[in-house]
Amino acid sequence: MNRKLLRRDKRKEKIKKESQETVTRPKSMERIVKEQIEESMEEYRRSNKALFLSALTAGLDLGFSLLVIGVLYTMFSDQLSVEVMQVVLALAYPIGFIFVILGRSALFTEHTTLAVLPVLNGRESLKDLSRIWGIIYIGNLIGGYIIGAAIAYVGPRLGLVTYDSLEAIAKHLIDYSAPLILVSAILAGWLMGLVSWLATSSKETIARIVVVIIVTAVIGLGGLHHSIVGSTEVFAGLLSSDEISLSDYFVTQFWSTIGNIIGGVFFVSILKYQVTQD
Repeated sequence: MNRKLLRRDKRKEKIKKESQETVTRPKSMERIVKEQIEESMEEYRRSNKALFLSALTAGLDLGFSLLVIGVLYTMFSDQLSVEVMQVVLALAYPIGFIFVILGRSALFTEHTTLAVLPVLNGRESLKDLSRIWGIIYIGNLIGGYIIGAAIAYVGPRLGLVTYDSLEAIAKHLIDYSAPLILVSAILAGWLMGLVSWLATSSKETIARIVVVIIVTAVIGLGGLHHSIVGSTEVFAGLLSSDEISLSDYFVTQFWSTIGNIIGGVFFVSILKYQVTQD
């Protein structure tokens, strides 16, 4: 009887030890890819209406990054050096991303990575990928237009944000050549793909929040072009300043979108997927 109890205790101890190792051990690349494919498949199975509403919510939530950045810029731009101001704004940049990613809303620059994986392993087609991207992209943009217009209207009237601040934030994105915007957007798309990858590898909510803050703060610190946040920022600037034109918006938006797709698809989805196949 004592031997049976001893063996049973040893088995329990072994199971407990293996369970603890599972919790603490980092996920393998193969497991991360598998989980990302399953997560992406959930989006493919959703109705167009549900997907659009999720994307619309993401665009709205992401606009709070612009609100906080605008308020901080209005309050401190005359008191802090350009370098310090850039760091302060970079720390505010992740707020909207935390709302979106932890809230599980559909964000285009996250799905440039996620939605490609089921296509790479043959479970979905390019036609289905185009549908997913199109719905999420349009939903994100519309949500951004709504929150951007609200900030441009309410912010100055409440004394939270000045028109000059919104103009300055927008100009920080449009005053570059098309090739430079493209490369900047590729880097931003690459980083957003890493957000998706690292968030999947993290087991705890706190760890995911830290990942989102670190990676998106790099985007903000570098002033890199994010097609959804940037759309909201330039659109709000367009409504606030005569010095920003529709042409400025469309040129910046076009190259930002192309760059984000390249960065997320090639540097994260394709490369990491291929690594797991070797």
